[in-house]
Amino acid sequence: MTHMVDSHVGQKIRQRRWMVGMTQQQLAESVGIKFQQIQKYETGMNRVSASRLWDISRALGVSASFFFEGLSEGSEEAHAEEQVMQQKETLDLLRSYYAIPEGQRKRFLHLAQSLGDFSVAS
Repeated sequence: MTHMVDSHVGQKIRQRRWMVGMTQQQLAESVGIKFQQIQKYETGMNRVSASRLWDISRALGVSASFFFEGLSEGSEEAHAEEQVMQQKETLDLLRSYYAIPEGQRKRFLHLAQSLGDFSVAS
């Protein structure tokens, strides 16, 4: 049985790995382990040690604290947001968004915000 924290950390590893467009194999190689171990971390089946989490955070370009963000007991809103962020479609959208040059990305964001405002007002 997996612990809630181990599952959360694993989901955050998967989320970040997808966002940067890295495969499990690539992440495993960058931290010096087998990709099967990454699979076990991502499912929460194996706990990630502090030193390994440090290595993974460096490989993925985030601080180790990133993997604990959104972790709170009983927060339904945080859980719902986490579920959305775990969807492949959401991660693909974010990856595509950050591939857009910064100036165009800001204009796209303003467009999306105005469309969101428009659809709420309709």
